[in-house]
Amino acid sequence: MHEQLASYINAQIEVSEEELTTILSYFKPLKAKKNELLLTQGQTSQRSYFVGKGCLRIYFTTEDGQDATRYFAFENQFATALMSFITGEASEEFIQAVEPAELLYISHKDFFHLLDIIPRWEKFYRSYLEGAYVTNTRRLMSFITLDAVERYRQLLAQNPVIVKRLPNKMVASYLNISQETLSRLKSRV
Repeated sequence: MHEQLASYINAQIEVSEEELTTILSYFKPLKAKKNELLLTQGQTSQRSYFVGKGCLRIYFTTEDGQDATRYFAFENQFATALMSFITGEASEEFIQAVEPAELLYISHKDFFHLLDIIPRWEKFYRSYLEGAYVTNTRRLMSFITLDAVERYRQLLAQNPVIVKRLPNKMVASYLNISQETLSRLKSRV
């Protein structure tokens, strides 16, 4: 799985073999069972995960006790409760393996240590932050400017793997609609 991560890193930044070996040495393997929580609300996010196989979900619980999914990370994607990871504050979010997952993780301490010892790692971090910002802004805008049908169509166009691989309950949570509404949309679209 380290080879998979190496390919991902090389696609993002240019590093020497020695630098890549150093970066990879900080990532540790972890297997997560289906539905296992890797972070719960109130904990501080101390790890960033690279998904080799499976899917991670980042979500929070609304005032009325409903799950609200913010992000899904599939193969070759990173996931963390980013606000907590950056600020060191308690997380409002949960990280859950929604499928059995094979992961590589790096600790907060090691991630930021790489920024000190490998200058190009900062470019990787910047690219990661920019991607997260764009993704979150697009999602926020879709909630404000699109109705449920348009959000569902957009999801099918941009990220159909969510609909194909995950249960309706999670897809509905991601779209911020009820399961019943999702069922109606699926039959119409």
